[in-house]
Amino acid sequence: MGSFPGVGFLGRMNVGRVLSPRRKKVASTINRDTVAPKLRHRRDLGEWVLHAPQTLRALVRASEIWLVVLAAIVGLVAGVCVILMNIVTQAAHSLLFRLEPGQHLSGQVSVNTLSAVLVPSLGGLAVGLFGLAVVRWWPRRAVDPIEANALYGGRMSLNDSLIVVAQTMLSNGVGASVGLEAGYTQIGSAMASRLGRVFRVRRNDLRLLVGCGAAGAIAAAFNAPLTGAFYAFELVIGTYSLATLAPVVVSAICAVSIVRWLNPSPFSFDIQVPTAIDPVNYLPILAMGIICALGGIAIMRGVTLTEEAFRRSRVPAWARPAIGGLAVGLLALVTPQVLSSGHSALHVSFDAPYSLNEVLLLIVLKAAASAISLGSGFRGGLFFASLFLGAMMGKAFAAALAMVMTVQAIPPVVTALVGMSALAVAIVGGPLTMAFLALETTGSLPMTIAVVAAAVVSALTVRRTFGYSFATWRFHLRGEVIRSAVDIGWMRNLTVGRMMRREVRTVRSDTPLSAFRRDFPLGAANRVVVVDDATRYLGIVQVAEAHAEDERATKVSDLLHYADDILLPQMTIKDAVAAFEQAEADALAVVDGAESRRVIGLLTEQHALRRYSEELDRRRRELSGE
Repeated sequence: MGSFPGVGFLGRMNVGRVLSPRRKKVASTINRDTVAPKLRHRRDLGEWVLHAPQTLRALVRASEIWLVVLAAIVGLVAGVCVILMNIVTQAAHSLLFRLEPGQHLSGQVSVNTLSAVLVPSLGGLAVGLFGLAVVRWWPRRAVDPIEANALYGGRMSLNDSLIVVAQTMLSNGVGASVGLEAGYTQIGSAMASRLGRVFRVRRNDLRLLVGCGAAGAIAAAFNAPLTGAFYAFELVIGTYSLATLAPVVVSAICAVSIVRWLNPSPFSFDIQVPTAIDPVNYLPILAMGIICALGGIAIMRGVTLTEEAFRRSRVPAWARPAIGGLAVGLLALVTPQVLSSGHSALHVSFDAPYSLNEVLLLIVLKAAASAISLGSGFRGGLFFASLFLGAMMGKAFAAALAMVMTVQAIPPVVTALVGMSALAVAIVGGPLTMAFLALETTGSLPMTIAVVAAAVVSALTVRRTFGYSFATWRFHLRGEVIRSAVDIGWMRNLTVGRMMRREVRTVRSDTPLSAFRRDFPLGAANRVVVVDDATRYLGIVQVAEAHAEDERATKVSDLLHYADDILLPQMTIKDAVAAFEQAEADALAVVDGAESRRVIGLLTEQHALRRYSEELDRRRRELSGE
């Protein structure tokens, strides 16, 4: 058998040589009909996988339907993030404060004295040391969704946002009087921003996705899709249009759906409200809106004053949260409702038969705890705290009315809901957001109308007397001119360096006018930049003026204009227009620096205003969905 040609290694290697021509043709046909299609299929599949990201990017950029699909993914991710944050913080509360299963921290009647004092103070120390490590190893300031959409076209850092989320969860987990909503919106919007940049969406679409992330986060937190959607419209996107409606609403619905699927008992109110509200009751309801607006301003000012007091003290920044935590812990010995965000305390407060003195004490203690927590360096928000404080202010208002009136005109539950919404509008902003929260939690249209009336009055009062929400007030303290999330970042991107004309004709200052007239005849140019021997900017000479008969002028230096008026390349369009108005010039030279004064370009007022008008028209079309 060993001598047979087809047996053995060498035989197998030479089998093709002993095949007949007919057998070779059949083998070739089998290879072409069976093996080649498989290879082509594998090659096509590999190319499809390789080019799938580019294909998906093209679909998202070309079709609004795919952008809505992307918004749905954002909503699902935001909902899962909210659930995970709630699980972690609730586990921290149960472990650190020795809570029974199913109990919540701010809803307790009392807590262990040792835990109430030690946990916030030691937790504050941990927050301070964590912040010290962040400053040393990651010295970057995180950008929140409002700032990202207003200045940076929706670009947010996911790593920075994860640090903010960790600080927020740590602060809330140790009992500081801060809410998780800042962390909710931060991680939801950051995830959306990262996903949008992966798909390389346009600037306006990226801003929209950031709003979808915030909508999903707030909708999941409150189990209210319309509340989340209008939170995004009013606070994160800055406007409402038909083009933004579908993605934002789909994101909010998907977030609520995933929360209801994974968490059978999400956030909800069980409140019995009147079926109708008498028109005569709207006068005290409007008064309630004004009172809550003033209370919101006082709370925001209190946070700032507390922060300033800590800053002026000689206590190191890393030790301030420990002191603030100790103060909050001492307040918790009076009532645990000052701890954490006040989520459970809000549920308890609606049905609890508090006296007027007890309600006023709760307002003072909770406001002080929130101001101390934020002012000392804990990370978090005031959304949940404003809801709790507003409900307490509403109950206090109802109790005060009952003392001066023989007949109780407004039920306490109505004033509590009105106060809750009005104070949240004053601090957080968003009248329609709070109106839809009242509608989705109570299902009462008369109650919603009363909330809308109080919310509008509250928003108008804050706008006329203070001018900021809590978020924009913090921006103002940092020196940022941000009043809303409306995109003004394009104005900063539209700089003098991007608009200027780099081809600039220059002339030496000692050039005789006769030589200047020869080199620059009438019609050749309108103006020429004048420089010295070291090519430093000295001014601008008008060609028509140089050709005029003036015996007093012999050199170019005798006709200089705008010697002290210059533009820098980093100036924004707003700064450039102001410089044109101040100099009363129709063109100015652009220099590389105020000291070196080397000419690098020229910008005319006409071109700057035309570019400004073009950008304004583009933003108008984006806002209207054209």
